[in-house]
Amino acid sequence: MMKVERVLITIPAYNEERTIGGVLKDIKAIMDSSQYKYRIIIVDDGSKDKTKEIALENGAHVFSHPRNYGLAETFRTEMKECLKLNFDVIVHTDADMQYKASDILKLIKKVEEGYDLVLGSRFKGKIEEMSFIKRFGNKAFSRVISNISKVNISDAQTGFRAFTRDVAEKVIITSNHTYTQEQIIRAAREKFKITEVPADFLKRGGDSKSRLISNPFEYALKAWINLLRIYRDYEPLKFFGITGGIFILIGLILGAWASITLIMTGSVGGIPRVVLSALFIMTGLQIVLFGFLADMNRK
Repeated sequence: MMKVERVLITIPAYNEERTIGGVLKDIKAIMDSSQYKYRIIIVDDGSKDKTKEIALENGAHVFSHPRNYGLAETFRTEMKECLKLNFDVIVHTDADMQYKASDILKLIKKVEEGYDLVLGSRFKGKIEEMSFIKRFGNKAFSRVISNISKVNISDAQTGFRAFTRDVAEKVIITSNHTYTQEQIIRAAREKFKITEVPADFLKRGGDSKSRLISNPFEYALKAWINLLRIYRDYEPLKFFGITGGIFILIGLILGAWASITLIMTGSVGGIPRVVLSALFIMTGLQIVLFGFLADMNRK
């Protein structure tokens, strides 16, 4: 069991003047009624509206980027500023009123029970609005992250989470795109205890348009690229084994094609086909061997 007294609540924000005031009022109402000492930190990612002014008016401490750097860099700034302060738990949430402030206490309670990283799972709570594509993508990402981390995660993409100071200090985010999946994987590899609690996911406030993720298709592409990078770094044998296996399979198919052609016509149908088959197989074997070497070095 862990005794939690001091809580930092961090919120990334980009052009959220329509919702940030309501988010802060809701959080303050909940935290003021609790036994915790708390501070709210806003990292303003280069907003061009009145996000910073409204946040300051509502008692938040604001750190501003000179321009829009994106979600991963904003999270790194949050961790840098948080580690300068004295706290027991960080609660990370969003600025668009999609998560209930009252669910913050559920996250903290799980940390008090001994967990190091607690995720607010939208798929275990009530979802008011989420497109089929986002549902499918989030579940697919979560399955991949569960496979890599060896922890059963239903919502690896959630930005609503709480974690201890140890997690903030030891889990370093290197991605240039997002922090959500990488924090889970690195925390699992550091043997931190991870769990989920149900978190209701409400319809987006303001003008119903994401600020931190402006283009969902670009976000999805970058997220998949990030997952491939994570597989490369954390599961090199699987990553290079699959890649090498594909090359070997193509080579075997070309070789089988040449062999069948030889049996039926007395000719392989051209030397380049045979050479290409051998080249694919040799390349595939080299990639698989590289995977074995990378896996040995990782361990």
